[in-house]
Amino acid sequence: MAEGVGALRWYLEIDGITEGIFKEVSGLDSETEVIEHRVTGKGGNIVVHKIPGALKWPNIVLRRGVTDDRKLHDWRDKIENGQIEQNRKNGTITLYSPDNKPVAKYTFKNGWPCKFKGPSLDASKNEVAIEELEIAHEGLTRQQ
Repeated sequence: MAEGVGALRWYLEIDGITEGIFKEVSGLDSETEVIEHRVTGKGGNIVVHKIPGALKWPNIVLRRGVTDDRKLHDWRDKIENGQIEQNRKNGTITLYSPDNKPVAKYTFKNGWPCKFKGPSLDASKNEVAIEELEIAHEGLTRQQ
């Protein structure tokens, strides 16, 4: 039986944009909608058949400490300026074990940054400033 690995280091690679380490990643999910189809059976009983509907993926959310690298911000700026189709990118997110071995690799296609959230700043706390990038995409597969 395989043993679970702590989610310590996530590495992002995006075609032609950038690469970077993130402290937190969420949204590596897939879901098939369930459609309920009601049929009247013998004796007037209603039977509910559950059939698969559309396949969908939530947005990927990446969180990291603020850096001076502007590549992801520049990508978001292009989306804000209406250049969405020409700025869709494929990418991978790889989870590394504590001894730097790749454990899992997720690949997304046709992604674009749909949301950027800057850090919450509070001078009374001694915390790293965290920024968040949300990527909408059209498919996610686990490669490893």
